[in-house]
Amino acid sequence: MYSTHIQAITQFTPADAQVAASLMQNISEFDKPVSAEAMLERIGAAPALLLLCYVEDELAGFKLGYEKSPGEFYSWLGGVLPDFRKLGLAQSMLLTQEQWAGEQGYSLLKVKTRHSFPAMLSMLVQNRYQIAAIQSEGVSLAEQKISLQKALV
Repeated sequence: MYSTHIQAITQFTPADAQVAASLMQNISEFDKPVSAEAMLERIGAAPALLLLCYVEDELAGFKLGYEKSPGEFYSWLGGVLPDFRKLGLAQSMLLTQEQWAGEQGYSLLKVKTRHSFPAMLSMLVQNRYQIAAIQSEGVSLAEQKISLQKALV
């Protein structure tokens, strides 16, 4: 069995944004990777959490979220490098994010995915996220955005 650990970063810096942006370049599901600058601009001064997941001290994945509004945390970006999939890393990061958000007083966690990512959709539903909306206008079924949310209290 591999040794894994998750590093939680709550002071999101330009260097952290660069690490996440670099990881995105190696995750094929990100057809349009977000630049470090765009991450920093979108998050601004909002409280944020970046989780970096390591396997045998090698960076394997990340999960980035931020406060959308008081009481609401948005899980924005995340992924696991192909060589490290099927190890439960995404599930571990999801649970770590939920626990942290709850400890910070957030009552609602929101996330978006697409039909084209069935593994993520399945993981979210299995973890009691509920579908809140589907954005379907002008896009194929695979590209429809599915908004999900979970009450943390």
